[in-house]
Formats: sequence, structure tokens, C-alpha cells
Amino acid sequence: MNVTSGRNVLMLRKDDDERYVFVYDDDSDIELLKQFAHMADDRELSFNWSDAATLSIRMRELKQARIEAQ
Repeated sequence: MNVTSGRNVLMLRKDDDERYVFVYDDDSDIELLKQFAHMADDRELSFNWSDAATLSIRMRELKQARIEAQ
């Protein structure tokens, strides 16, 4: 089943003044997962592997919900 390509937004709030916001389309899932890994490896960012896992799970849940809604 094809999922129509649309815009998606994920946001992660680390604390009151730090947020990570990702805007992506349905065709960019793999690239965004790679970006999460790259960011988690960057010691200059507060973004960590737990954050990457949390957002990866949320991406999968959102995609599944869109598929089920069709």
C-alpha cells in the first residue's frame, strides 16, 4: 500500500529553552533516521541516542496511523 507523501513534524523538547524540530516528508524517513544517528554521535549536541530512539518510535507510530487512516 502506498502512503501519500505529506509533510510531517516531530519535535523534541530537551528543556525549557532547547527544542529540536524536524520537518520531513514520507519519502525521507530513512534520511531522517540517519540524521538522528549523526546527531546522537555529535558530542557538541545535547541530542543523544535515547532521543534518537524516542523520535524513531514516534516516526513509526505516525506512519502507521496514516496507513491505518487510509
